[in-house]
Amino acid sequence: MLTATKPRGATAVRSERRGIQRIHLIAVVVLVLFIAAVTTLSPDQTPETLDVASNQATETAAPDQQITSPDAPPVVEVVPPTPRWIDQTVRSGDNLSLIFKRAGFSDRDMYRVVNSAEHGKGLGKLYPGQTIAFQTGPDSSLEGVRHVISPLESITYLRDGDDFVSERTLRSPEVRETWASGEIISSLFMAGQDAGLSHNMIMELAMVFGGVIDFVLDPRKGDTIHLVYEELWLDGEKLKDGELIAASFTNQGETFSAYRYEDANGDIGFYNEDGVSMRKAFLMAPVDFTRISSNFNLRRLHPIYKTRRPHRGTDYAAPTGTPVYAAGDGRVTKAGYTKANGNYVFIQHGERYVTKYLHLHKRRVKQGQRVVQSQVIGTVGSTGAATGPHLHYEFLVNGTHRNPRTVHKQLPKAKALPGSELPRFREAIDGPAEQLASLQAETRLALNTASKPADAAR
Repeated sequence: MLTATKPRGATAVRSERRGIQRIHLIAVVVLVLFIAAVTTLSPDQTPETLDVASNQATETAAPDQQITSPDAPPVVEVVPPTPRWIDQTVRSGDNLSLIFKRAGFSDRDMYRVVNSAEHGKGLGKLYPGQTIAFQTGPDSSLEGVRHVISPLESITYLRDGDDFVSERTLRSPEVRETWASGEIISSLFMAGQDAGLSHNMIMELAMVFGGVIDFVLDPRKGDTIHLVYEELWLDGEKLKDGELIAASFTNQGETFSAYRYEDANGDIGFYNEDGVSMRKAFLMAPVDFTRISSNFNLRRLHPIYKTRRPHRGTDYAAPTGTPVYAAGDGRVTKAGYTKANGNYVFIQHGERYVTKYLHLHKRRVKQGQRVVQSQVIGTVGSTGAATGPHLHYEFLVNGTHRNPRTVHKQLPKAKALPGSELPRFREAIDGPAEQLASLQAETRLALNTASKPADAAR
């Protein structure tokens, strides 16, 4: 049986259209919500990353783990304060007790450091300019002391319970080899200063050549000096001069060279190019860079007594306080004061020779004391029968006064290295000898160049 289909009316059609419109509206709303959610994400986040992050958070938030609340305060690590070091400079007249008190510590603190530490007794040897540093704890207690003896040496004392332990620190400077040249215009001292040499290095030059050159009378304008020496550096700054390696002195056309050499026995000295010691038995003069005010003269008219009295020595005029050196090794036989001699020192050198030093400002040696050549035995003064500051110097041979300026020609020759030592010596001085020769050649060239315009003008 066939069933007839009823034709669709207008009402049914309108109902169907409203259903479709609702579906479209729902779809639009869902799409808008999705787009809004996506736009709120950070630029580098995607739905996939959100899912991953969600999974990670789920895994991290395990039931047996504690999750810190975002509102909890951050954990701050407490670092104890670093103990402070406060420097105290040793002043003239200071003692250890005064320094401790200036730093705020007691004598009891001082005694604990001195008596308990290994090097504690060394704190008693203080010199102006040194540094004593104190380490203070949080409660102002003494935690450490550092004695800076020199830029190269220090001793640190640190608290260990109720006592202190010490540690000595030594630093090694950088050794740099350098050189210098100079031309004498007035004196060796001024030439050395113009060449940039320190006072100590100039004095060492005078000592090295003091047995062959009389620096009071021998130097002439145009004489030249050349030297190769060491400098000690620390932290990029020069500390001081090191060892003199080699030097030459050209005096009135004659060149004297000296080389530092340590022999097979460990003895160090200066020798010429032939291995002969530069150290003579006696210095040419017992003072440096002075002038002779009165020569050896057996018929001199005395400036005070106005009578003919022999002048049995040489007078060197110099400022008060100028160092006076022992002319040679020996023993002090007399050291005292008389109205005529003022402060004086007599030295016996072996069996045959005696040297005498009169009118000293101060004596630096005592009777019976052993002395070595170039040791300071006193200072120039004007004590006794003297019209001004000067050194009166006498030289006796077998009890007879001799002219100090000429007696050297009759004295024993300097010692030389043994023949077995010479090959080693020549090898050791080969490099310094080449350096000196190069410096001498450069100086001659410079002097010749400087003199050419004057020659051309004539």
